[in-house]
Amino acid sequence: MKKIKFILTLVTILSSFTAGQFRLPDYEIFKMKNGLTVYLMEKKDVPLISISMVFGGGAVKDGKISGLASFTAEALKFGTAAYSKTQIDSLFNFYGSDLNTYATLDYSGLTTQLMKENFSKLFPVIKEVVLNPTFPADEIEKRKQRWIAELEQAKESPRAVIQSYFNKLIFGNEVYANPLNGTKAGVAAINQKIIKEFYQMNYSPESSAISIVGDFNTSSMKSELEKYFNQWRSSGPQTSEDFTIIQKPFDKARVYLINKENAFETTFLIGGLGITMSNEDQVQIDVINTILGGRFTSWLNDELRVNAGLTYGARSRFASYRFAGTFYISSFTATKNTEAALDLAVKTYNRLFEKGIDDATLRSAKNYVKGQFPPDYETSSALARFLTQKFIYGLDDSYINEFEKKVDQLDVSKANEIINKYFPKENLQFTLIGKSDEIRKIAQKYGELIERNIDDDGF
Repeated sequence: MKKIKFILTLVTILSSFTAGQFRLPDYEIFKMKNGLTVYLMEKKDVPLISISMVFGGGAVKDGKISGLASFTAEALKFGTAAYSKTQIDSLFNFYGSDLNTYATLDYSGLTTQLMKENFSKLFPVIKEVVLNPTFPADEIEKRKQRWIAELEQAKESPRAVIQSYFNKLIFGNEVYANPLNGTKAGVAAINQKIIKEFYQMNYSPESSAISIVGDFNTSSMKSELEKYFNQWRSSGPQTSEDFTIIQKPFDKARVYLINKENAFETTFLIGGLGITMSNEDQVQIDVINTILGGRFTSWLNDELRVNAGLTYGARSRFASYRFAGTFYISSFTATKNTEAALDLAVKTYNRLFEKGIDDATLRSAKNYVKGQFPPDYETSSALARFLTQKFIYGLDDSYINEFEKKVDQLDVSKANEIINKYFPKENLQFTLIGKSDEIRKIAQKYGELIERNIDDDGF
C-alpha cells in the first residue's frame, strides 16, 4: 500500500492562503481531567483520520545536553512496554502509514495519518509510544553513532547548517541559540537515564495537546480518548513553559565568518531580530516580505539572480518562535562574487527604507498572497497541525478566518509603517560560510569580525 504523505513543517502554511475561499471548519475543544487539551474536527470528505500531538519538550529545554529534545522525540519510537521498535515500524508500514516524531525549538510533536478502518488498530500503539516509552539502551547507542555521523555530514552542506550559526550570532547564550539537532559532544553525552529524565520533565498531559481531524464521530472519538489517554499522568516535576528572552537592538554590526577550507562559494545570511509567532501584524508583514524576498519575482531574486546573475536564488524570511524571532536574507554565490552579492543584497534591502513600497507593487503582492492558498491546507493533516499550533502559540481562529481582511486592510502608509517597525535597519548581522582566507577582508567591511572553523563541533 502506498504510504500516505503529509506535511511536517509549519511556518508558511499560515501565510499563503485565501481566507475568502476558506474558513476554519467547526471543531470542538475541551480539556480532559488529566489536563490534556483536545481538538476534534470532523471532516468526512475522505476516509482518513489525521492526528497531531504536541508536547513541552522543545530544544529550548536542552540545557547542557545539546540535541536532547530532538533525540528524545525520536527515541519515543525505539520501543514501549508493549511494542518493540520493530513491531511499531512494522505495524505502521503494514497499514500504509507513518508515525513521525520530531522536535522544534519550542516544542516536540507527533504526527500521523491513518485510514479510518485502521484507526482502532494503530491508535493503541500511539498511546503506548506517548505514555509508555522504554527508551532501550541498545537502540539509543545505535542511533547515537548514526546521529553523530549525520552531524558531521551536515557541515558538508553550508545551507544545511547556516541557520544554526546565524541563531548563535543573534541569540548568543539565550535558549533560542540551541541547535535543533545538537552537537557531537551533546549527542555523545546522551544516555537512557538522561532521556528518561527529560521525558519525565517535559512530556505531561498538562503541557500537551492532541488534535484529531477526519472521518469520525465526535462522541465516539471522545470515548476513545478517555479509554487510551485518561490514564496519562505527569511522571515527575515539570520544567517551566515560560522563558525570558532579552531581545534588544544590536549596538554594532557583526560578521560571523565560518571557514570551510574546501568551499568554492560563499553562503550567507543577513538580518537581525524578528517577530514572535503570535505577532498581530504577521499577515501584513508576510505581504511585505513577499515583495522583498518571498517569491520568485521578489526584489532580491530579481536583482541577485535575474539581473546580476550572481546566484541561483535569493530570499528573505521571518523565522518566528514562541518568545523570539529572526529576520534574514539568504543566498549563496561563487567565492569571487562574494562582495558583489553582499553589496547588492544590502542595497536591495535598503530600498525598503529609502523608497518604501508603492501602490502598484503592494497591490501585486496582495493579490499574489491571496492567490497562494495551497491545496493541501484543506487536508486533514494540515488542519490537525494548525490546531496544535493554536495551542503552542496562543493563536485564535481569526488567524485564518480574517486573513484576507488583514491583507486587504494593508495600504501603502501602513506598509511603510510596518517596514520601519519590524524590519531591522541598523547594525545588520551577517553570517558567512566560505573560504575565510579569500573573503576575510571583504567580511571585515560589513562589521566586527568573529571567526570559527566549520569543522569545530557546535556552532
